[in-house]
Amino acid sequence: MLVAWRYRKRENSFIQSFDPRAWIIFYGCFLFATLSFWDVRFLLPFLVIAMFVLLTSGVKWHEIRRAFLFIVGFVFFFAILTFLTGRGGTELYEQEHLIREFKASFSILGWTPTLKVTVERAFFSVSQLVRVTSIAVMTILIPYSLNPALYGITFKGIGLPDKFAYAMDLTMRFIPTFGRDFQLTMDAQRARGYELDKISGGIIQQVRKLGPIFVPVTIHAIIGSEDIIDAMDLRAFGVGPRTWLDVLTYQTRDRVLIAFGVAILIASIVVGLMGMGAFWVPEALINMF
Repeated sequence: MLVAWRYRKRENSFIQSFDPRAWIIFYGCFLFATLSFWDVRFLLPFLVIAMFVLLTSGVKWHEIRRAFLFIVGFVFFFAILTFLTGRGGTELYEQEHLIREFKASFSILGWTPTLKVTVERAFFSVSQLVRVTSIAVMTILIPYSLNPALYGITFKGIGLPDKFAYAMDLTMRFIPTFGRDFQLTMDAQRARGYELDKISGGIIQQVRKLGPIFVPVTIHAIIGSEDIIDAMDLRAFGVGPRTWLDVLTYQTRDRVLIAFGVAILIASIVVGLMGMGAFWVPEALINMF
């Protein structure tokens, strides 16, 4: 049985007040518009929009805590890694203005670890942090705010063929279903006396000892996919156009949201063609070093 994310209808939710098709279209426009910039001045308005949507979504902190902390930690890790190594930003700037250099007191095979703190690295890390955070916040709210019963008709309504719409429906349900099966398998193995908390040894040994968990979950996922395929074949899925049980109708506010998203995307493209929105560092800060 397929399961879905922990969706529930929320009162006074900004996201759920719109047609899901309108919100997906707006999200797509927001995504591509954000990816058009590296200038932190242009990225900050997108972060403001994302935080506004988060605070008005009606989603409680305990619902998204794990996913949000994981994504934020992931974003901070790569921002710090970029700052320490300087990789990733070299395509956007050629010259670096050194603030301070730290050298280790030891050498490894003739190489001395060195950390260069530059103005460009610092601002690139900030730009990357704002950019990815804006996208992550908007993305994480989708599975918690979009009704699972409307996945298929939503993607069909934005112009995707029936096969792609149903594939997106199954994809959105795969992760929570896989997580449910994994938890059930762990509970079943613990009930049989398998002590998961005392797994020791090297990485290869640990993976081998986790076989009683991974093997049943993998086999169950394959069998489940085969059952879905057989059910779709029995219903002649893919032979002709499909009908959907639910019907979605655009309201005035949905058209306004779509128009706003398209306007943001067009404005971003125009600004980019005008040569603005590229990586930026304050001139006054550069002159200090």
